Amino acid sequence: MDSAAKGLTLRSHTGVAYRFDPGALCLELLTTGGPGPYRRYEVLHAPVDVGAWAERSRLEPTPVPEVSEAEVAGLRELRDALFRVVDAHTRGEPYPPRDLEILNAAAARPALAPAIAPDGSREWAGTPTGTQLAATVARDAVELLTGPFAHRIRTCAAEDCHLIYVDTSRPGRRRWCSMEHCGNRHKVRALRARHTEEG
Repeated sequence: MDSAAKGLTLRSHTGVAYRFDPGALCLELLTTGGPGPYRRYEVLHAPVDVGAWAERSRLEPTPVPEVSEAEVAGLRELRDALFRVVDAHTRGEPYPPRDLEILNAAAARPALAPAIAPDGSREWAGTPTGTQLAATVARDAVELLTGPFAHRIRTCAAEDCHLIYVDTSRPGRRRWCSMEHCGNRHKVRALRARHTEEG
């Protein structure tokens, strides 16, 4: 997992912007849509959308990938498979075999390769492609699901929120996708309930 976390800016259904750091590159991809009911949140429609997601991601430096329409479809397929695999993981259920196959096949392809630029800064070797971007995400997922934080992959505790994150905090007690969004809503509800009881 790349540790250069930027965090994403998401919008609630009421239009309020809030910060969300899922803790891993692969989980950032899950904020772009998903299978079934999550299809309505789809943002990866065209190559330019993949570039926009890469810019918001934790990848440093920001890759500027050349992406084909087929690679956009491939990234969506990977994301949906990853969503089902991670969802099964959080429930303690077996991984769906077909989705695991998709994830492993993507991870087996060449990923983004870091290089040193003439000025000594970090860059990506060659021209990054959509396939390399997908491979990088898939490898991050393999690292996460088989690594020391695998038991800390969670879904936000809010009933109406389905964001998935890995709790990298030292105490390991994170419950919310974002304290300023779902965590705050919970505090407000708890406060109202307390006032109602007292009243």
